[in-house]
Amino acid sequence: MKPDLDKMSKAELRAYVLANRDDMEAIRLLFRVPPGVEVKRYPPMYENGQEIEENIRIAEEAIRQKIEELDRES
Repeated sequence: MKPDLDKMSKAELRAYVLANRDDMEAIRLLFRVPPGVEVKRYPPMYENGQEIEENIRIAEEAIRQKIEELDRES
């Protein structure tokens, strides 16, 4: 009998997915973005096998800013 995935905590769901790697419903549930959570999307780093330098610069800057933010918090 399959457990009620919606009632599992994130940690329980992760453990379940690790033990049941072919359960696509559980995998989708584990990786879904909860309603109301804003997701920042970045442009692709490559197109047709070629680097897109401006997009790489944008991603590098976002990473730098996140590191600085985390450093200020600690």
